[in-house]
This record gives sequence, C-alpha cells and structure tokens, in this order.
Amino acid sequence: MHVSAARNTAAAFALVGLLLAGAAPVATATTAAPAPVALAAPDIPLANVKAHLTQLQSIATANGGNRAHGRTGYKASIDYTKAKLDAAGFTTTLQQFTSSGAIGYNLIADWPGGDANQVLMAGAHLDSVASGAGINDNGSGSAAVLETALAVSRAQLQPTKHLRFGWWGAEELGLVGSKYYVANLPATERAKFSGYLNFDMIGSPNPGYFVYDDDPAIEKTFKDFYAGLGVPTEIETEGDGRSDHASFKNVGIPVGGLFTGASRTKTAAQVQKWGGTSGLAFDRCYHSSCDTSTNINDTALDRNSDAIAHAIWTLSTEPTVPPGDFYENLTDVTVPDNGAAVTSTVTVAGRTGSAPATLKAAVDIKHTFRGDLVIDLLAPDGTAYRLKNSSTSDSADNVIATYTVDASSETANGAWRLRVQDVVARDTGYIDSWKLTF
Repeated sequence: MHVSAARNTAAAFALVGLLLAGAAPVATATTAAPAPVALAAPDIPLANVKAHLTQLQSIATANGGNRAHGRTGYKASIDYTKAKLDAAGFTTTLQQFTSSGAIGYNLIADWPGGDANQVLMAGAHLDSVASGAGINDNGSGSAAVLETALAVSRAQLQPTKHLRFGWWGAEELGLVGSKYYVANLPATERAKFSGYLNFDMIGSPNPGYFVYDDDPAIEKTFKDFYAGLGVPTEIETEGDGRSDHASFKNVGIPVGGLFTGASRTKTAAQVQKWGGTSGLAFDRCYHSSCDTSTNINDTALDRNSDAIAHAIWTLSTEPTVPPGDFYENLTDVTVPDNGAAVTSTVTVAGRTGSAPATLKAAVDIKHTFRGDLVIDLLAPDGTAYRLKNSSTSDSADNVIATYTVDASSETANGAWRLRVQDVVARDTGYIDSWKLTF
C-alpha cells in the first residue's frame, strides 16, 4: 500500500434497495432488472495462496530481500505470475512504463469470453517497498487474486461479463503503474468497465475486516459474503485513496475492495468483534523488513481469498439489464423547507458506452407549493442538468413529471442523483420516487 497519497473523499452513493417481507425498505435503489442469480464460487484453497507467498518470499530472498520497483525481485515476481496465468489459458500482456529512472511493468490477464463491452477487473499491486519482501503488502492481495484467476480456469467459468485481472507495478511510489494503465485506456474502453476490485493487504497479522464503500453494488457483494460468515465488517478508511482503486475511481469507474489494516492500532471495540490484540497495529511490520512469510494471518487470508472469488463469480455472472429498462428509487427523502439541497441516487451498471440523447427522468415529488423547488439531474461525473427552476407564480401542489435530457456526453454506468432544493420558506414536501429510463 502506498504510504503518502491523500485520502480521496468517498462518493455519496446509496446502497442497492431490497424489500424485506412485511418491512419498510432498508436501502435506496431498485431496478426493473431481474434479481441476479449468480453461480456459486468455489472455495479458494488457502494452501495454494500460501504457496504463491512462499514463492514471492523466495524471490525476495534471492534478490536482495525485496521485490521493489526497478529491482530484479520485482521482475522475477512478474515472471512467476505470468507463467502461472499463461499455463492456465489466460491471454497475458506486459505493459512497460518508466518511473524514477527505472523500467516498471504491469501484468494484465484476460480470460476468454464474456461480453467485451462489460469488463469486470480485479487487481493488486505486486511491488514491495525496498526495505522488505512485502509479503502482506502486497503479496497477500497479489497471491489471492492470482489463485482466484486460476480457479476461474479450473472451473472453466463462462461469465456474462469479460473478466480481466491486473498486477500493478510501482504502487509504492504513488500508484504509478495503475495510473499509467488507466491513462492509456481510451475513453471508449473506460466506459466498458462495470467495476474494478482492489485487494491491497488482506492478510494482516492482527487483522480487521474492512470493506471499501465506493460502489454500492460491489460493497454489498462483499458485505453479504461476510454476513454469511457471521463476521462483522467496517468501512475502510485508513487506506482510502492510497491504493490502486483510486486510479480507476478518479475516471469514473466503479470500484470496491477489501483491506485488513496497516499501521493504525486496533481498538478494544474491534478486538471484541474480530479478536486479536488491542493497542497494536493491524500490521506492525507495515513497510518494514519483518514483512515476511511469517507476517500473515491465515484466517484473514483464507476468508478474503474466498471473498474475492465470491465477488468475481457473483458480479461476473449476474444478468445484464436490457436496453429500455429503468432504474428506480422508491425511498422517500425529506426536502427541508428553505434549506439545503437533498439528493436521491440510482446506480446504473451493466450498460455500455454513453447515456442516450433522450434519457428520461421521471420524478414524483410531493410538495404543497411546487414553485419553491429547484430540481437537477446529476450525472456520475457531477455534471448538473436542470430539470426545473423555481417560480413564485407556480402555486400548485406536487411535481409529477417526466423530463428528457440529452445525456449523450455522459458515461451510462455510475451513480445518477436527483437533486432537489426548496428555496422559499413555509411549504414542505419530500421526494416520493424517481426513475431513469434508458
């Protein structure tokens, strides 16, 4: 994990909505698409993941004690990973770049098949710092992603989406490899990504179970897995923006991932949830020479490896949304009288290319003086499309209308928000529901 990049502000995305029998909605977004019926993921053998870590430790030991960018240990790590993937039937590509006067490499592996216009990618950085072998940071994520890819091959998985895996170079120098990869993706290729999953430090010796909260559908997939194990999770904050998912998030690609903690100390409350030792770092060997093959918690590594497979199988085999279907949010949102703007979110996923020139936004807002309201549609990149201005002469109740927006300059996938503000005192209301039709 990169040591010094600034934390990115988490996107204010809403969770995918579900209805519990006899209960109120517990989340916010719904869609007319059928409920996903994904194939069950296989158990990822811990012994296989640890065998990869043994190889990475041996490589570091034979090459000056590290696997850092520009060092022979890094290139040997890339060669080892590539050979495994080539033998398993992946199409691999070495992407070369230069940083700090040294040549670096990204390794990209594509699994044949799946919709090339819907790419699901999982990745991890393969480089260590110069001071150690980097077995938790980030041999753990690299080995688990590798073994998940090999499990895809063993199962001869035929996903709905196209599967791609990546191992990044020079992450420890500032996310250099992943930034290079994303910068060299044409805009048309970026638009094909349905998600990027990042795994950086998933076997910390005093582990926590942290989930990225960037994309609601991806976040829910991981949380559902851990709920099934009876293991509580927390939102990841220590490394937010400090690993390779930031390179993808910054260009609008939905991201998610897992993390077991780095230099922060585990609290007593976290020990109650997860066990371990209070007052000690999640990884006391973070960026140190003691980050060796003994610096791994097997239980955390095993659980997270299985979680990766669960996400890959679930997200890559779910049914897609046909053209013309809609995305709807049925959860009420109170609009404060003469107050700050509020938003309601629908998350669009599984589409290709740009939004249509005739994107339809249907709104149902209950309000006792609709002239008080200013309404905007916010695209995933934050661009605002004005749907309605305020008007002191418009004294009727409610806004129940469908607006057509030319959104052809916007990527279809992402979190779309309806923003509503009451700009005059006295009357009140709420967003009842709204939907986008593509």
